[in-house]
Amino acid sequence: MDRRGHPHLSLFLLLLLLAVASARDDSTTIYDHLRRYGLPIGLFPKGITTYSLDPSDGSFLLNLPHPCNAHFESQLHYDFNVSGVLRFAQISHLSGVSAQDLFLWFPVKTITVDVPSSGLIYFDVGVVDKQFSLSLFDCPPDCSSDDPQPSSVGDPKAAS
Repeated sequence: MDRRGHPHLSLFLLLLLLAVASARDDSTTIYDHLRRYGLPIGLFPKGITTYSLDPSDGSFLLNLPHPCNAHFESQLHYDFNVSGVLRFAQISHLSGVSAQDLFLWFPVKTITVDVPSSGLIYFDVGVVDKQFSLSLFDCPPDCSSDDPQPSSVGDPKAAS
């Protein structure tokens, strides 16, 4: 039997395996990373157009097609760009997310999952931690751009 064709077949199979492995890495979503960090996937809305994650320090940037609002027990506003640092059960240095309390919007600085068995998640909005049921964030929410962009507390636009 002639074995001259086998090196080409081996090379072809190796290239095919590498292509499949790299395709699998390309299909990883920000939601997959949230799960890996012990966070619920519903923290970010549907419709994310692109994202980047630096695995060395957990910093991320995600982009939405437009600023939008999602409704949980209260409303959350997402800017075009949302950034922060993923840690296990926590997102710190968060930018681009605001939470509504009564008629005011507060920038969310940190999101922390309590002990998972407690079923609680906390949003640090500076003046207070807003507590929610973890189950509210089981699925990525729809995000509506119908509502006007909110002004945050401390935002110069809020005073005008």
